[in-house]
Amino acid sequence: MIKLYHYFRSSTSYRVRIALHLKNIAFEAIPINLLKSEQRSADYLEINPLGGVPALVDGDFVLSQSLAILNYLDNLNPAPSLAPGDAKDQAFVRQIALSIAEDIHPLINLKTQKYLSDYFGVDEAGKKEWYRHWASAGMEAVEAMLEKNGRSAGFVLGDQVSVADLCLIPHLYSMRRFGVSLDAYPRCRKIEAHCVRLPAFIAAAPESQEEAPKDIEQIHGKHAKL
Repeated sequence: MIKLYHYFRSSTSYRVRIALHLKNIAFEAIPINLLKSEQRSADYLEINPLGGVPALVDGDFVLSQSLAILNYLDNLNPAPSLAPGDAKDQAFVRQIALSIAEDIHPLINLKTQKYLSDYFGVDEAGKKEWYRHWASAGMEAVEAMLEKNGRSAGFVLGDQVSVADLCLIPHLYSMRRFGVSLDAYPRCRKIEAHCVRLPAFIAAAPESQEEAPKDIEQIHGKHAKL
């Protein structure tokens, strides 16, 4: 059985959990608590030398980048495709996914936040402003892409789920959790409101994970409204 090393609130882990549930791939979820620095243990660094999550293990094959994992799962079980449609559709959803995964996320993740405080003495207010600035600037670009090229149905690509949705929904969860307003992103919020009602997204949500605190706030369910 596939093993997924993950953290329940990690947006990169959240992406992969959605894909596994969408594709009905059985997996064993192994929690790695980032707040307790379990990602830096010697045993885990043997699995993922980068010391992050997620990491997927399929037999003797190990992957540790979420988009690489999504591509692997798409090849392993092609239905539903995470890059459906023609060449332009596929390029568009990958553009959205990469904008979130490569341009926005590295600037706001836990590793970056910790570095800001440990090496530059940035306080909590400063880190929140850093997060708000980069998360919001990135989402302005994503919203503009959707305005120009997006579709009118429930997913980024209209009526077909894609890798773009798998990156977008966890990122919106993260922004809500950090108290960043999403009022300026109506297209993103419309997609979110549709996706978070689907079984695969519900099963993958942070509050649905075994190790999640029992009193964790259901951020999407409470706030994902137009």
